[in-house]
Amino acid sequence: MNGKEMAKSLKNGERVYGTLIISNSPRWPLEVAKLGLDFVFLDAEHMPLDREQLSWMCRTYRAMNLAPVVRIPCPDPYQASMALDGGACGILAPYIETAEQVQALRAAVKFRPLKGQKLRDIMDGKEFPEPLLADYLQAYNEENLLLVNIESKPALDALDEILAVPELDAVVIGPHDLSCSLGIPEQYGHPQFTEAVQLIIQKARSAGVAAGIHYFFGVDQEIAWAKEGMNLLIHASDMTAFSTNMSREIQLIKDALGDHSGSGTINETKIHI
Repeated sequence: MNGKEMAKSLKNGERVYGTLIISNSPRWPLEVAKLGLDFVFLDAEHMPLDREQLSWMCRTYRAMNLAPVVRIPCPDPYQASMALDGGACGILAPYIETAEQVQALRAAVKFRPLKGQKLRDIMDGKEFPEPLLADYLQAYNEENLLLVNIESKPALDALDEILAVPELDAVVIGPHDLSCSLGIPEQYGHPQFTEAVQLIIQKARSAGVAAGIHYFFGVDQEIAWAKEGMNLLIHASDMTAFSTNMSREIQLIKDALGDHSGSGTINETKIHI
């Protein structure tokens, strides 16, 4: 799925599936291609990926028709432009709390390569792109997706205004930060957390915007939320899949051989991103 196809699927309310990819091994994309994913999530906020490394990953997955969605380090239009220059199809901006932040990112993602006063005047409604420029901008940016993280109480309070920004493709729940902002850290079964997730899904889908989540903590909740309308699923990561399955299999071997010395079962890896 390329960026244009992903944007169309999201707009039509269809579900798209991805996972966080951390490994930059040259062999890894061949394995990822076997998973039946629509896109890959590359996190430059929490993962130590330099610009060249990130670009290689973006270009590789893009060539494989797996749309690369990059979470930039901060909600900065210049960071968004850098990621798009590196080959990203989608930009996910972290910890968004205002419509103004989304509008600034919209300018960078949907109106490239415009900058400066002309861009500001267009975004402020003081002028409109000339017909040739309007056609050019549409074609130039047709594969670019704009996604924003909703992961705080202020973001929930401003959700209607955020969703009203034109050309926003999806809101993505950040479960760990959201639970902390609500005062219930890591209580993902708490009624207050469930209510917040349901509210985000309902409001987003009613506004014609896709709703998603990046989730590690069990498929049952993901399935339940998808049945309520969530249509962008970022499930776990290559690292957590390795940790969980390797821990289970090593313990099975130890149990079968009667080897119970040492630390025993490896603790489940916790990642909060």
